[in-house]
Amino acid sequence: MTGFIADYGLFLLKTATFVVAIVVVIGVIASAGRKAADQEGLEIEDLNRKYQSLASALKQAVMNKADWKKEMKAEKARDKADAKAEESPPRAFVIEFKGDLKASAVPSLREEVSALLEVATSDDQVIICLENYGGVVHEHGLAASQLVRIRDREIPLTVVVDKVAASGGYLMACVANKILAAPFAILGSIGVVAQIPNFNRLMDERGIEFEQVTAGKHKRNVTMFGKNTDEDRAKLKEELEDVHALFKDAVTRYRPDLDIEAIATGEHWYGSRALEMGLADEIKTSDELLAELVQDHDLFRLSYKIKVPLQKRLLSGADAALERLESSGWRRRFESRLPR
Repeated sequence: MTGFIADYGLFLLKTATFVVAIVVVIGVIASAGRKAADQEGLEIEDLNRKYQSLASALKQAVMNKADWKKEMKAEKARDKADAKAEESPPRAFVIEFKGDLKASAVPSLREEVSALLEVATSDDQVIICLENYGGVVHEHGLAASQLVRIRDREIPLTVVVDKVAASGGYLMACVANKILAAPFAILGSIGVVAQIPNFNRLMDERGIEFEQVTAGKHKRNVTMFGKNTDEDRAKLKEELEDVHALFKDAVTRYRPDLDIEAIATGEHWYGSRALEMGLADEIKTSDELLAELVQDHDLFRLSYKIKVPLQKRLLSGADAALERLESSGWRRRFESRLPR
């Protein structure tokens, strides 16, 4: 009996130690997450210095000592000459926007735009590196409105698309004075879609009734659980057509030379085809553009970090999963068009 008690006590001690270790690890991770989330504010990266540092590291690795010393002297001389120059080079501000279904990066975007509008003038330019598959209409409309603030101040605005600017993403891109696209970037999808499963027949088979009470004839049309009528579907179609008309008006406002009826079919096109259709102005990647600008511009990347509450961080997983599903749909469509 004594031996059993001793073994049982040892088991409890090991279990308690294991649990305490897990709690400590979780606490450390949570604390690190809180510290990262608590850091809010604008971050500015000097891209000239970044590219210069990368080039210097490579040169040092491939050059012999004598050539490296000569290069360092020449670089110092260039730096002194730049410092003595009476006129500063023009500035370019770079903002990266990666969209999701709810355009959740808008809070950061609005702070970034507000900051640069306090500094930038019409002699500067703004570069938006955009990746956006589209999503909720009003969220992406607000994202586009942030770029309109730049355009309205007559600050040259360029959007460069390396991967995709479709649907709500193109609603943002079309605001720019100039759109650049990588050769196989996806642009377009100027259309509106609503899709919803309906479980009414399944519920009927199991004797489940669905009750819905509304005030207002069109307060609720097509539903997931009720029986949808042709009138409901017609009303939803009417609403979608109205949103589509607003979408086309927005694109036409900023790109009046487009044949809007030809491109507002919901289709999307790849870089070179998008150029032919007028959806883009030039084939060029963001890397190529920034490499050109860094030669004769002071180049700064702006990034505003938002303080994210713990609850929101925990719930963000569902949105991320939905985004991955949506993105995988685009990838499947992309891959289906590639030659085998």
